[in-house]
Amino acid sequence: MSSNYTNSPCAACKFLRRRCTSDCVFAPYFPPEEPTKFANVHRIFGASNVSKILHEVAPHQREDAVNSLAYEAEARLKDPVYGCVGAISVLQRQVLRLQRELEDTNADLMRYASCLGGETTSAYGGRRG
Repeated sequence: MSSNYTNSPCAACKFLRRRCTSDCVFAPYFPPEEPTKFANVHRIFGASNVSKILHEVAPHQREDAVNSLAYEAEARLKDPVYGCVGAISVLQRQVLRLQRELEDTNADLMRYASCLGGETTSAYGGRRG
């Protein structure tokens, strides 16, 4: 652990109003500079559940797990019913709309190209054919 964990409690311990020890499971993932990150995660999942998750996850995966929890917590606060799924759904609809727009544009280009027929122009702008 770095020394800043002993000097300043992590965001989780500060929020929970407890002493931050050198073996605090939250300290590496909830630095004192990011109090909102823990507050959001705590509000949605609870400190006890987050602690259980961190103990069950392999140490090399804990940072990713915390980032996922933080993302989902923020999404749940913005959209309590759908959370991340709501955001994904919006993006999927946007992709489908853009794919249709691309297909329409490509069809327009094909129609334009077929209207030109086999005509070509010379380097001077005159028609050859």
